[in-house]
Amino acid sequence: MTGATVTTGAWALGFPPTTTTTTAAPATRRRARPTTPGAALRELNAGNRRWRTFHEKHPHETRAVRTEVVSGQHPFAVVLGCVDSRVPPELIFDQGLGDLLAVRSAGEVLDEAVLGSVAYGVLDLGIPLVVVLGHQSCGAVSAAVHADESGEALPAHIQYIAEQIKPAIDRSLPGSARVDAAVTTQVRLVRSRLATEPDLAARIAAGRLAVVGARYELTNQLVREVR
Repeated sequence: MTGATVTTGAWALGFPPTTTTTTAAPATRRRARPTTPGAALRELNAGNRRWRTFHEKHPHETRAVRTEVVSGQHPFAVVLGCVDSRVPPELIFDQGLGDLLAVRSAGEVLDEAVLGSVAYGVLDLGIPLVVVLGHQSCGAVSAAVHADESGEALPAHIQYIAEQIKPAIDRSLPGSARVDAAVTTQVRLVRSRLATEPDLAARIAAGRLAVVGARYELTNQLVREVR
């Protein structure tokens, strides 16, 4: 965990109970939302629990909500995840319209567009939580590992993605273990880079923002913390 006071536990992360996890909505906003890093993370944890136990609520899809979001958006978390079709943030966290600002790139690779998108969520929309979300069996990471092992260039712009993931590769590990470890290390590297962005770092230091790492396991649908 980077920022705020999240220090313990696996994905639930041990936040103490609180009775003030949301604030009253503005006049143009019908729904309250989590406004602190801890409250936002608790909401994501609860949503993932619903998802993996087949108790999804599919919230915030009603006619009223669809009308409400025409006038603006108030998401409570940025989720920077992979483009993989098996890992849609709104589903695995059981959230609805206007809840998440989803930023997706293969292997969670950062470039100026991705950095700008995350910054927009935090600085313009006032989002208190950024989650860097990797996942089991990531194709982008697998391709990067294969290219690193074989020395073969990947086609078109895919090579750029592989080069950005390359620092996460531990060549001392064999086979699938190398790929799996690189998935986790890539999350750590991206989280660390985001946390040192000056505008984000200032909010982290003030306790207004947390940047956390996590990975989604395809086998059991659990989102777990990556430290």
